[in-house]
Amino acid sequence: MRNKSFYSLKYLLLTYLLVTVVFPLGSLLGTIRGTDVKEVLGSAQFLPMLCNSLVTTILATLISVVLAFVLAYALNRSNIRFKSVFVMLFTLPMLIPSISHGMGLVLLFGDNGIVTNLLHWNIGLYGYKGIVMGSVLYSFPVAFLMFHDSLQYEDFTIYEAAGVLGLSKWNQFGTITMPAMRRTIISAILAVFTMVFTDYGVPLMTGGTAMTLPVYMYREVIGMMNFSGGAVIGVVLLLPAVAAFLMDLRNSGSGSSASTVTKAYRVEENRRRDILVYVCFGIVLFLLCLPIFAFICLSFVKKYPVDMSFSLQSVKKLLENNIGMFFVNSMAVALLTALAGTCLSYFSAYITARSGKKPSNKLIHFVSMLSLAVPGVVLGLSFVLSFRGLPIYSTIFILVMVNIVHFFSSPYLLAYNSLSKFNSNLEDVAQTLGISRMRILFSVYIPCTMSTIVEMYSYFFVNAMITISAVSFLVNFRTMPLSLMIPQLESQSFIEGTALVSLMILILNILEKIIAFAIKRKVEQTAGDKPLEVPVEM
Repeated sequence: MRNKSFYSLKYLLLTYLLVTVVFPLGSLLGTIRGTDVKEVLGSAQFLPMLCNSLVTTILATLISVVLAFVLAYALNRSNIRFKSVFVMLFTLPMLIPSISHGMGLVLLFGDNGIVTNLLHWNIGLYGYKGIVMGSVLYSFPVAFLMFHDSLQYEDFTIYEAAGVLGLSKWNQFGTITMPAMRRTIISAILAVFTMVFTDYGVPLMTGGTAMTLPVYMYREVIGMMNFSGGAVIGVVLLLPAVAAFLMDLRNSGSGSSASTVTKAYRVEENRRRDILVYVCFGIVLFLLCLPIFAFICLSFVKKYPVDMSFSLQSVKKLLENNIGMFFVNSMAVALLTALAGTCLSYFSAYITARSGKKPSNKLIHFVSMLSLAVPGVVLGLSFVLSFRGLPIYSTIFILVMVNIVHFFSSPYLLAYNSLSKFNSNLEDVAQTLGISRMRILFSVYIPCTMSTIVEMYSYFFVNAMITISAVSFLVNFRTMPLSLMIPQLESQSFIEGTALVSLMILILNILEKIIAFAIKRKVEQTAGDKPLEVPVEM
């Protein structure tokens, strides 16, 4: 009887996950008819679109992963100062929607771009070049964070032994570093490939005549209300994502587990190397932040590119277009998504990490991980097909639901990894002492993992602010968030407005990150001063 509430919540959670993850995907598959498959796959434009998607995705993935690895390696193998600042700056592109990166490139290098007009040099942005450039900006920070995290946990004793045996630095890199990074490299490639292949924001802005599958799906569903044709493309987009998901699962479960770090990596002093790293980082940061510079410049000009004088006219126009309502919508969706998503993903991780390997727990773990393999554009369409006509449809709450599902897996894994580190006998001891599962959750696990919870909340909030793909099929004028104003204003040729909205989203996410950082530091300081107390119920 003591754990009755725990098991009731567990099966309620499992039901919720099945309804919001499995049921929509089943509805998407059930919508497809044989005639739709023949019509879409047999059309003359399908193979060129598939080719465009694959070529741009492969190129962007290679560039992003190589660039991310080189910069993460340089950061961790040098003695430069302010490393945490560089990490924050390299991840700034994660704080704005992918469509903003495409728009930023258009503002800079388009036919009437700032750089194009200033230097009288047209790089021919539209097409493969623009899609690849924008996709690298959009996906590079994800791979960088993965490499940066892995390189921090290398054991220096192995390198010391290799040095004693006479191995050169290059041989150490090839025989120690690269094998140790194998899992991370594969995971980064799969993550970046999936992100780029299923994104329509960048190709929508910079693709020109080179249409990709996500853009075609977006136009079919939004422009022509062709749900059946969109569902076929959705399944095509789902296949490589699921394949990447299964490969990543297989990769994460193979090989040896992470080794214990007995000695942190010690970097030798080399002033020339550190100066070179500073120069390279400065160049990369300048290029990465160019779209942000463009947003700042064009947010306060009178009329781009005719009159570049300072003006608050774009602010006035946005206020007249009810931007306040869209701002409130974004904040409501982001806050509710972060609050509900953190609670659901944390409780899911608590069940799967601390309750044994029961069939129901394995099912929760699988469904929790499954959302990682579902692209946002596919998820949004599956929600349309599943919940259209219900009272919740076209409300803020369905946007919260789809965002929770879309971003569920990463916070879930954060909590799962943190909770798995506790002593495996803790539940048995608690049961002997008469402590219920819910009591130990609130009195032990949550206080001890508060930093992880803050990170989970931040992840949900930031991604809910920037997402476009998952919610684009589910909004109306009353529920539209800020991020979806960008394609709407771009279609109206209100370039200054798109820049200002992108800048607003960036500022809001930076503020959230600063607040989250301050809370984490406070939590860590408090945890260091306060001993752990396990309450006993009599």
